[in-house]
Amino acid sequence: MRNVLLVVSGPSGVGKGTLVKELITRREDVVESVSCTTRAPRAGEVDGKHYFFLSEEEFSRRIEEGDFLEYDEHMSGKYGTPRSFVKEKLKEKSVIMEIDVVGGLNAKKEYPGLILVFIMPPSKEELVRRLTGRNSETPEAIEKRLARMDFELSKLPEYDYVIVNDDFETALKELSDLIDNEKSK
Repeated sequence: MRNVLLVVSGPSGVGKGTLVKELITRREDVVESVSCTTRAPRAGEVDGKHYFFLSEEEFSRRIEEGDFLEYDEHMSGKYGTPRSFVKEKLKEKSVIMEIDVVGGLNAKKEYPGLILVFIMPPSKEELVRRLTGRNSETPEAIEKRLARMDFELSKLPEYDYVIVNDDFETALKELSDLIDNEKSK
């Protein structure tokens, strides 16, 4: 079976990060890509594990050198996926990139075999509940994230798969089965 490159996108608070992290703990053949960012680390985040935290200057230098598979600027900073990291990991395992829709679509242009997976909330109301339950964002930031959701949903037709994260175990199984199906092609 071949290794595959997947992008997992979806609105903030939909549970995509939790799904990806749990999938990786259950599967030895899948690894998560580590993105670069210019934003400050959140509590508990470790450089090189959660993100590679870069200065604006370092990020710009890497763009000039073509070091990113994709990059984008939104909300709290710049984000990019280091091309060399993904290429190296794909030699051993399938790779999941948890990035936004703009990054996902840009990465697809660079890597046409990439599989785009969109994680949907069961409802907008449930998404609001999840975002407020995190206690990590101001009401203004939550409003910005909800406004961005409309833009993200407009890109759904360009995605290969949609998974509704209503029941966590069901969504996790769908994501795992999807990887198995793609690996066997």
